[in-house]
Amino acid sequence: MSGVSVLAGTRTLLYKEVLRFWKVAFQTVAAPVLTAMLYLLIFGHVLEGRVTVFGSVGYTSFLVPGLVMMSVLQNAFANSSSSLIQSKVTGNLVFLLVTPLSHWAWFVAYVGASMARGLAVGCGVLLVTLWFVPLAAAEPLWIVVFAIAGAAIMGALGLIAGLWAEKFDQIAAFQNFLIMPMTFLSGVFYSVHSLPPFWQGVSHLNPFFYIIDGFRRGFFGASDVSPWISLAVVAASVALVCALGVHLLRIGYKIRH
Repeated sequence: MSGVSVLAGTRTLLYKEVLRFWKVAFQTVAAPVLTAMLYLLIFGHVLEGRVTVFGSVGYTSFLVPGLVMMSVLQNAFANSSSSLIQSKVTGNLVFLLVTPLSHWAWFVAYVGASMARGLAVGCGVLLVTLWFVPLAAAEPLWIVVFAIAGAAIMGALGLIAGLWAEKFDQIAAFQNFLIMPMTFLSGVFYSVHSLPPFWQGVSHLNPFFYIIDGFRRGFFGASDVSPWISLAVVAASVALVCALGVHLLRIGYKIRH
């Protein structure tokens, strides 16, 4: 295939994947925004004035970046994993297998669409929460870097989960027993400095913690660890997960029966 044909095929598959979630945006974008709003209203109402972090930052302000990033991570994962498992179960994956698209085209399309959905939901959560609490971007570059990196990690991880799973139950188990605990134990609702030493150490083994902590740094100019440490951990995670996803696509793992 020529370079132009490869690019056109990749662009077409990416467009198909983006259109897949956008045609049901009420379910894939609006519903997660509503869920994040409920978290904000409940936790913000209960804990505002009782918990302060980073010196003078109010709890509701502290909570918003965590909810934004949590929404980005969960929805980026959900997009690629659900798309692949749905194609497997319905049998229409064969129509992609007969196309002359490379494994790189698959990877770019599935992960790119997942990033688009995750970032769209994250932007929606951020815009809606600004009605409730003012936020300033102290170091906006960190916001952009960690949002994109987090969406890329979870899009690739969702791709891996979708390739591995053979039915919807396995995707649900992957999400409920791995993604959800790692997300909730990453400091979305609290600063890890409030934890006992043992659990602080456990939190520092969770790559999601570094994504969220670095993302918060962009808003408040303060974080639990140095943003450069977070960037190093996140960059290594991006490289590892993306390399694994590309490798599994290259060998046709569980898709070339």
